[in-house]
Amino acid sequence: MKVLLTSISVQDPIAAFKFYTDVLGFKEQLFIPDANLAVVVSAEDFNGTGILLEPTDSPLVKQYQLSLFKEGLPVIVFSVEDLQSEYERLKSCGVVFRKAPTKTEWGLEAILEDSFGNLIQLMEQPH
Repeated sequence: MKVLLTSISVQDPIAAFKFYTDVLGFKEQLFIPDANLAVVVSAEDFNGTGILLEPTDSPLVKQYQLSLFKEGLPVIVFSVEDLQSEYERLKSCGVVFRKAPTKTEWGLEAILEDSFGNLIQLMEQPH
């Protein structure tokens, strides 16, 4: 069994699609703006797990997203090969980081804001 699709709640799926593709570097797997539907996938693994950029239409979802954000809890973790380079690239694109690259016992981590109500953790694991 493997994960085919997961979702991230975002305040604006169409604008989030541009951020996730143009800035973070994901690729379009499915994009139907008229239906407010966007699915992205890693450029490194097009047949891998898709991420549905789910609208925050439900009050329950909005509250959950806001609570995670206020607590500083990332909704998802993305793996990167060179965290320092990715951090510098994203900073130059105007991405806001809550946590700069920091060494931990399991590798390097950084936390960014996706501008759509979520925190994302970037991880570089030791080789």
